[in-house]
Amino acid sequence: MAAQDSLRVREAQSPMRRKNDSRNPAHRIEERHAPAGEVRNAQLTILSRFTLYSGATQTICAVVFALLEYRHLPMLVLLGWLGLIIAATYISARWLNRTTMVRRSDQQPVMKIRIAALDGAIRAALWIAMPVYAALSGAPINYAFTGGLVAMMMVSGISVAVIPAAITLWISLLGAGLAFAAYYGGGAMAFPGIAILIAYSGAALVGFLLLARSWQGQIDRAGVLAAKRSDIRYLLQEYEDRGAGWLWQVDSQFQLTYVSPRMGELVGAATYQLLGKPLATVLGNKQSLSQILANRERFDKIELEVGAENKCRWVTLSGSPIIDEDGQFQGYRGVGLDITDTKSSHAKLQHLANLDVLTGLPNRSRVRTLLDTALSEAKQKNIPCAIMFLDLDGFKPVNDTFGHPKGDAVLKTVGRRLRDLVGPRGTVGRIGGDEFAIVLDDAQSRVGVEALAEKLIAAVSEPYMIDNVQIRIGLSIGCSYGPIDGDTVDDLVRKADLALYQAKSLGRATFCNFDPQMQVDAEERVRLEHDMRQAIGTDQFHLLYQPLVSSSTQRVTGFEALLRWNHPSRGPISPAVFIPIAEESGLIEELGAWVLRKACIDATTWPDEITVAVNVSPVQLVVPALPNTVSGALQKARMPANRLELEVTESVFMSGAGNAVDVLKRLRGLGVGIALDDFGTGYSSLGYLNKAVFHKLKIDGSFVRNAATQEETISIIKAIVMLANSFRLTITAEGVETAEDFNRMRDLGCDQIQGYLFGRPMPIERTREIVGSKWEHRLVG
Repeated sequence: MAAQDSLRVREAQSPMRRKNDSRNPAHRIEERHAPAGEVRNAQLTILSRFTLYSGATQTICAVVFALLEYRHLPMLVLLGWLGLIIAATYISARWLNRTTMVRRSDQQPVMKIRIAALDGAIRAALWIAMPVYAALSGAPINYAFTGGLVAMMMVSGISVAVIPAAITLWISLLGAGLAFAAYYGGGAMAFPGIAILIAYSGAALVGFLLLARSWQGQIDRAGVLAAKRSDIRYLLQEYEDRGAGWLWQVDSQFQLTYVSPRMGELVGAATYQLLGKPLATVLGNKQSLSQILANRERFDKIELEVGAENKCRWVTLSGSPIIDEDGQFQGYRGVGLDITDTKSSHAKLQHLANLDVLTGLPNRSRVRTLLDTALSEAKQKNIPCAIMFLDLDGFKPVNDTFGHPKGDAVLKTVGRRLRDLVGPRGTVGRIGGDEFAIVLDDAQSRVGVEALAEKLIAAVSEPYMIDNVQIRIGLSIGCSYGPIDGDTVDDLVRKADLALYQAKSLGRATFCNFDPQMQVDAEERVRLEHDMRQAIGTDQFHLLYQPLVSSSTQRVTGFEALLRWNHPSRGPISPAVFIPIAEESGLIEELGAWVLRKACIDATTWPDEITVAVNVSPVQLVVPALPNTVSGALQKARMPANRLELEVTESVFMSGAGNAVDVLKRLRGLGVGIALDDFGTGYSSLGYLNKAVFHKLKIDGSFVRNAATQEETISIIKAIVMLANSFRLTITAEGVETAEDFNRMRDLGCDQIQGYLFGRPMPIERTREIVGSKWEHRLVG
């Protein structure tokens, strides 16, 4: 045990202290001993190898003793004793087998050695218990035969001799037990036999301890080389255990001389099977890798696709040439890294940036790209193209009446109907909400376009059966032609939108081509702009607040401020109507400044830990004075900057992105939070997430609803969460309406939840009532 204690002390020393000066005497002493963990590995391995011998010997001796005493002792007692011995032997063998089934690099804890010693002591005590019991019960014992059996038992102790404490307990318990039984049964007449037993036990113990010492010396000699290389082993193990990286080395013929087990797992082969094989062959005969190796120069992070068991993984490989003292090339050594998950996440997000997750159709960004391509070809070939804007009539009541899940089902069905009808003539996309778009590459025949529009209107107007509920909607379409109506994407989109506006104003199920007269109709928007100018600063505008709830505590952590306009003659006007007008007219700066001041003042009536989020238009973000406006609103309300969050949408990156990012950085410098709202609904802003301006991502409600039925959506959300975590961003899930949605988003890693489950937008007075409340009672079921 003293030897084991000294080994444990040496094992506890830092490997970094052992790696340096070989002149240090302590270092030289250390090299003469194997690490304590390796000693324990060897001890337990030797124990395991003797399991069959020791178990068979102990069982046979027990059976012989039972046969000698079966006439003098109760049969049930003997059978029970034999059963216990067999059970103890079996349990010991199973435990040793499991304990030693570890990798060579694993190190057994000292507790396993103590358990092994205790196991031997228990089995020795259990065996000698029957002779002691026979003596105590007065049964006659043939001590000559019994002594011979005990001697055999002691000899079988070679199975535990490798552990000094175990063999000491083994021989002591057997010898002491038999001596006690002999003395109790024979008195003073047994002294000569007891003396012989003590002498035999002592000789056996000394012999076994010398054997253990010899084994220890062999273990130490075998471990010297491992001790010399322990520093490198620890460093390599630390590297390989903490990530997806693995190490490799090849000789001058580029054949593997060392490879990590992780690489074997990657290519589906054992490590020993890879040694001696060319690295390029192991990785799938990569010709490009062979050429790189042939250059005998350093290379860094080359990407390779590796196949294993019909599954492909992506890795990066880096390596440096090995040059000996004579300047001769000896091979390469380097590292590999599995980047499959990273590439998969980026691929999913890139897929997300081009397709609408609900319908699987191209999204707004993709539609613009397709239209730009069609317009360029139309100019070259002198064949007009067209962009059709489609808006569903009567769809809002579907969501309000039947709920968003049924509304989403209708949108998916609409997308399929449109795609089936358009076919190869063009591309159908969803540009948001209940709006779709169709890009037609060949629109020479306006009659043909109008005929297609009529078919589309008729198809969409057919009833929808969703969960045995019949739903009816209509379709309005506006169309513009390029380059006839406009020679830029923005111009065509704007004029198609004007045509759609005209179609909707004429009623349901209507198609309109753009007409210059529609420009005149836009004067109505000018009048609305005039009314807005008069309304800013009056009680026509007011703010409502929707709560943001922590997914872990289910308590309100903040509110999102939502602007509303109650026109004196028109009644409530949707933000979707007046915000675009404000952006186009330049009123958004004045209106946005009012919202910021009002929201900050309202927020000061809440507890200090409650935040307020304010939506900021992309138009505001290109104005350099916005940080001054925010700072002024905070100062006027005397509110700390960290209680204010500004929410921006991905559309900010479509134009003026450089200036917008600069403004966002200045805002972040004030201490306010910056949230990326509606993430993943149509614009590829991945390149801007590493600009250190965002602190939060808000997942659009369509993802939340679609996650209930589509595994692909869950995968995309996981990818978003993984991406956000890598940038240390908070995740907020919008549009949560059910307890199931809440639980799903919480389990996927979302930090905050927002949606009708916790309340619709409410006046400031109502917010003060719910601050501090917990929504647990609403999440039952």
